[in-house]
Amino acid sequence: MTALTLPDLLAFAWFMAAWIAYSIVIEKTEKGRTGLNALMNGYRDEWMERLLEREMRMVDAQVTAALQNGTAFFASTSLIAIGGALTLLRSTEQILPVMSLLPFNARPTPELWELKMLGLTVIFVYAFFKFAWSYRLFNYFAIMVGAAPAPAEKETADAQAFAHRAARLCADAGRHFNRGQRAFFFALGYLGWFLGPVPFALSTAGILVVMWRRQFNSEARKAFASGTLQ
Repeated sequence: MTALTLPDLLAFAWFMAAWIAYSIVIEKTEKGRTGLNALMNGYRDEWMERLLEREMRMVDAQVTAALQNGTAFFASTSLIAIGGALTLLRSTEQILPVMSLLPFNARPTPELWELKMLGLTVIFVYAFFKFAWSYRLFNYFAIMVGAAPAPAEKETADAQAFAHRAARLCADAGRHFNRGQRAFFFALGYLGWFLGPVPFALSTAGILVVMWRRQFNSEARKAFASGTLQ
């Protein structure tokens, strides 16, 4: 099998480093705790506190169902993407003449094409597992919403512990959903590799900039500039 060239290896290393470093910053660092994803975790706790006060909880059930439905949509989309990637993997001979029409001398060898498509498939499989687990966690969370203590018990230690436990479960479901969605975004950057290592590196950088801006400098993030829940 034709080995990857040095520029290909460097571009792929940059891609993996960008993905891993961004994930660590978002999930593990002080900077990440000022991002949009982390700020929403505070509101999950607030939501569960409000839920304990409500006698009628139809709105909470509707919000929970919306979270499940959105996650199910992305899980289904992941399966479609996996099927599409596998189809392209099996259609190497038909695809390569089309690739020769693209700029940047983009036509790869059959072996390199299959290797790249296999990598794209792995990304979508990873995304599916994240979305599927997130859906399952939201299912558990829905059960907890249904089992929430009555409003008369809201001040008890057990009720408060329940609220924080449910909020943590919801936050974990959201974290896995974010990881799956992050895989989708980086898959878009990965597509640059089909044009060559330089477009691959540039598309990865572009995705990184867009995602960083949305977390820390978007209009949505600016809405939390004052009065945020830390």
